[in-house]
Amino acid sequence: MEWLVWIGAAITVAGLGGVIASIFKISAAKKTASDDDVLREKLKKIIPLNLGALFLSMLGLMLVVVGIFLA
Repeated sequence: MEWLVWIGAAITVAGLGGVIASIFKISAAKKTASDDDVLREKLKKIIPLNLGALFLSMLGLMLVVVGIFLA
């Protein structure tokens, strides 16, 4: 089950990349927003990316743990 650990690690890294991308998008939105309403609208578009990336990381870590238990 070593392959399950490696697949889980790859999925976790992909999720971490998504989290980092959302961090950069949020910082860019904060710099370019003129007022709170504009910032709120930009953040509403970024939140699904952040939640999806966190979910992907969680699934990857679960695969790693299952792979370790089965090994």
